[in-house]
Amino acid sequence: MAQLIRSAKSGSDWTIAELLAYNVSITPTSPAVFFQSGSDPSLDHLDPGILTSPGGDDPNLSDIAADYLGYLDLATHVSQESAIDDFAAATLKLLGFNDRHSNVATRYIIPLTICGETRAAETDVCVIYRPTAILLALVKDKTLSNKTNAEAQVVAAAIAAFQFNNTKREARGQPVLEAMNIPCITMSGTIPTFYLVPVTQALSDAVATAQYPSTQTRVLKCVTVMAHQRRIGDGMADAEFRKLALKRFLAFKSLAKSHWQQFLA
Repeated sequence: MAQLIRSAKSGSDWTIAELLAYNVSITPTSPAVFFQSGSDPSLDHLDPGILTSPGGDDPNLSDIAADYLGYLDLATHVSQESAIDDFAAATLKLLGFNDRHSNVATRYIIPLTICGETRAAETDVCVIYRPTAILLALVKDKTLSNKTNAEAQVVAAAIAAFQFNNTKREARGQPVLEAMNIPCITMSGTIPTFYLVPVTQALSDAVATAQYPSTQTRVLKCVTVMAHQRRIGDGMADAEFRKLALKRFLAFKSLAKSHWQQFLA
């Protein structure tokens, strides 16, 4: 693998070839193993209309439910990619991924040092701890058919986040960290898949200098699927799948925050 071609590609151009070139593997895991929790989070704090209504046009819905389901309707039925970005951002905000010190941002560009040059890793959505850390990166599957590229691109975003976060730490006089677990999400339509990307200084240096890392980086992945979903392509337009996906998002928020604390200190 050391002889694979490595070039200064932006994150949006990464494919499985870059994962191979930098010795990165993607390992599917069960929800129980991935989220490290025994039970699903409760959705009782959410407006019931968000969980059960088929769409945002019901006049009996609250403003909050109508607004969120409106984003879902657009992401489900409109072909523009930005509709998925807006829905993903609305989901993160609905579930409290942002707080007094962090924001959910769309189409945020993170500098990526690769092969001795500076390129960009563009996230479709990210969570930013103002203004010094990228906490979470989300990339949508732009083809709706090639999940591998979305995975490669979200790994590139995680490596860029590691570089960005350490640059900011150094500028504040804090020691740089040798490793960060960067929580990431890909969206295929309105279907989320969750990742933990363990970025090390060795991996970052290998990307920056076009080298093959001797140690493999093992990214953990958890897909969101229902055993008896009638039409998988419906995604969160299906109310039962919506409940499952929102529970997974909440479980991921708890897991992500446990990793954020390690590099926000």
